[in-house]
Amino acid sequence: MEHLGTAPSAVRLATWGRAREAWPLDPDIVHLNHGSFGAVPTEIVDYQQRLRRQADRSPIGWFPRIGEHVARAREEIAPFIGAAAEDLAFVPNASAAATVVYNSLRLAPDDEVLVTDHGYGAVTMGARRLTRRFGARLRPVSIPLLADEDETVEIVSDAIGARTRLVVVDQITSPTARRFPTRRITEVAHAKGARVLVDGAHAPGLIEDPATEAGGDWWIGNLHKWACAPRGTAILATTAPDRQDLWPLIDSWAADDPFPARFDVQGTIDATSYIAAPRAVEFIEREHGWSRTRETMAELADHGADLIAAAMQPHVTSDARIVLPMPVPSMRLIRLPDSLGRTREDADELRNRMLDRAGVETAFTSFDGIGYLRLSVHLYTEPSDFDAFVERGIPLIADLAARRELS
Repeated sequence: MEHLGTAPSAVRLATWGRAREAWPLDPDIVHLNHGSFGAVPTEIVDYQQRLRRQADRSPIGWFPRIGEHVARAREEIAPFIGAAAEDLAFVPNASAAATVVYNSLRLAPDDEVLVTDHGYGAVTMGARRLTRRFGARLRPVSIPLLADEDETVEIVSDAIGARTRLVVVDQITSPTARRFPTRRITEVAHAKGARVLVDGAHAPGLIEDPATEAGGDWWIGNLHKWACAPRGTAILATTAPDRQDLWPLIDSWAADDPFPARFDVQGTIDATSYIAAPRAVEFIEREHGWSRTRETMAELADHGADLIAAAMQPHVTSDARIVLPMPVPSMRLIRLPDSLGRTREDADELRNRMLDRAGVETAFTSFDGIGYLRLSVHLYTEPSDFDAFVERGIPLIADLAARRELS
């Protein structure tokens, strides 16, 4: 196998040694899809389990005080998000946060909500439901995959009309693994009388002070992706003047409290993921440093993308390695053969086959009728993982593509 350039070394952490050993990942599986569901370090898994045991040992000692624990976690996580603790609330995930925002809005029948064709499906579905409730219109805006910052802003600006009330835009796109200039888009939208919801699901950990950088009226972001917090942990941040219209998806005894305190108590939900989130952020900072982590992920992602794209190139009709105009540290796109990944459903089926038949966890996405491998890495990723994908995954992809072309 031909390698392109010198492979980076396996990451070593300050106290754990080899980074791979700090995560409880199955050693028989190749893990190249951190971006979908994250991966929680063993130390954080153990901490969350201790919190759960504490709740089980004394429910009365735990649940009546849960609001205090969550409020403290808000204070601790706020600097990492780039927002004040009083301006943010914990929610289960970014999609739930989007629903909270949608539920607070009122539209007229002729109003319009703009989304882009790079948006996350569940968030776009929520926007569609919002417009359906009021007889308003959902308007998808097409942005070319390789549009640069200025072109992206111009396309969105041109799409905003007199009846546009809301623009929903990703800070980092899920299907296409690139950044959008959300602060500039917000400035344009506000000048035209529209508000902006920034979907920063992938931003925490990949962008410093993501809520500050985003711009929008509301910012939502997951902590269980790149920040490595327990799953079911996200943030809704806003300084909007009408934020007291934001309500949790579950009414509980804190319902009469102001935002964000009313989000701190949600009945008997497992809030240990919220409470453990600051520990996860501190873990990465202690073991490798967040700035250095972004640099390390970028080095790993570039090496992996070059290696896999070189192996994929004989099977595709254009450049396999996609060089995006606004890349992110940890994710890269690699073109699939023309017959694979044309739809989201086909991409998901390929993902499942790759795990079942090759023992590789990865993500495949579809954009504008073209399929891509969305490679994503974290500190535990090692160069041997990319070699394993080439050895196990490329033959499977080539075989499936050949079968499709013959059928």
